[in-house]
Amino acid sequence: MSENDRGMLRRGFLKTTGAAAGAAAASGVVSATPGRKPGPKKDEIVVGVSAAADALEKEVEAAVPGNAEVVHSNESLRYAAVKFPSQAADVAKENFIDNVTKREHVKYAERNATFETLATVNDPDEPNQSSLDLINARAAWDTTFGSSDVTLAVIDTGVQYSHPDLDGNFGSDPGEDFADNDADPAPDATDEYHGTHVAGIAGAETDNGTGVAGVSQSQLISGRALDETGGGSLTDIADAVQWAADQGADVINMSLGGGGYTDTMKNAVSYANNNGSTIVCAAGNDSANSVSYPSAYSECISVSAVDANGNLASFTNTGDKVEVAAPGVDYLSTTTQGRGEYERLSGTSMASPCAAGVAALIIDQWGTDNATTRAHLKNTAVDTGLSDTEEGAGIVDAQAAVETDPANSGGGGGGGGGGGGGSTTTTVNDSLSSYADSDCWTYAFEYSDPSQVVLELSGPAGADFDLFVNDGFAECPSYGDADYSSYTTDSQETITIDNVDTSTDLYVSVDSYSGSGDYTLDITEYE
Repeated sequence: MSENDRGMLRRGFLKTTGAAAGAAAASGVVSATPGRKPGPKKDEIVVGVSAAADALEKEVEAAVPGNAEVVHSNESLRYAAVKFPSQAADVAKENFIDNVTKREHVKYAERNATFETLATVNDPDEPNQSSLDLINARAAWDTTFGSSDVTLAVIDTGVQYSHPDLDGNFGSDPGEDFADNDADPAPDATDEYHGTHVAGIAGAETDNGTGVAGVSQSQLISGRALDETGGGSLTDIADAVQWAADQGADVINMSLGGGGYTDTMKNAVSYANNNGSTIVCAAGNDSANSVSYPSAYSECISVSAVDANGNLASFTNTGDKVEVAAPGVDYLSTTTQGRGEYERLSGTSMASPCAAGVAALIIDQWGTDNATTRAHLKNTAVDTGLSDTEEGAGIVDAQAAVETDPANSGGGGGGGGGGGGGSTTTTVNDSLSSYADSDCWTYAFEYSDPSQVVLELSGPAGADFDLFVNDGFAECPSYGDADYSSYTTDSQETITIDNVDTSTDLYVSVDSYSGSGDYTLDITEYE
């Protein structure tokens, strides 16, 4: 791995315009072994294998003990899932983790964590969507309702795509079921309603004379990664995120949380981000001072919840990773028809698709890429006086988002708003010769108070390059000693930094975990 003193310290980037997107990998989800149960998978270990390895499964199988087996793999995200018998002792699993991570091309091994929906149930009220007034959605619709040119993916429990207030925004192929490993993402039970409610907030049909109105009229697709219990495995969710990105999803909503940091999920959201998806996530419902994962990943827009009057929801998580707030209390939306077609729910699960819908409106109106969409969502948010850790840049404002050109947007609240809406991109092209090679770069900021900095590394196929950044700390970063890290199993890495510390130059290391070749590093700074 890289060391602080490895490579040259270089100054003075070549100055260019336009950001280069990370290269997209081909789709490659391998079918699960027959009999692999849906939902949480507590007896599985997930092993990440570097792109430099010749054969993913063979690399893992060489370390698998006789009582375990490889049951699933994903070539795009470069992982394999190993299942142990339910009666296997924890020490056997820990021994496997220790042994397999000693292999040359294995980057990590971790438990197949469980994620759950982030909603709480309240009694239905009269069909009055006051939440839409708070974000000025109705005024935004004077400019655009959104359109099917924008694809919004719901990674959640199943969605009743035949619902009379949703069917018009689902196409002939509504999605995939990763929990049950089939092609139908519909709910398996009446009480599997969470995904249907989330989908309705983001994209229920508007102006159709039926029920409620979604924030944006996007093309909806459903990745059913949580089962009827509301729980789902790390690998099912990661596969669904990769699938959504491969479908060309402009926006991916994840109203789920739990499991803590995992490399597998980090790789999945990095993959989606590198492929151009704007990823919006619920901050969590624990009243905690930090947001849950996946919302805490730098690739994700973390959304806290407020009520229809703009007051902070009592249940919402807060913290310095919150980027925007949105309505999430007593939100009226679609539900499974067996529950009555419409109901009110509360949670950051509701706030997240509300913000995702506004992001979709931005993309439809302005044709923005994911980095610009994220910056514009924050720059047009309304600072209501809540703290930065409570509302980030502010409460999303659909009207301002579609009426203000991103080139001129600014004046948002704390936690990422402000500035004149401009951006500048710096690009450098170089190469690494072997696993022992790394480069350390420094970057001098163009703006005095940038709202965001996005770093994108695109390296060679068949190699495994990693990206590390120190922000406000004048020393070359390395693995295990960096403010920000992105070390997926290939050479496409992205790091997004909000609340940038400009007291020193930015220190950036590009390190070869394995392999050699040319790379491109783009640093985009948003005013």
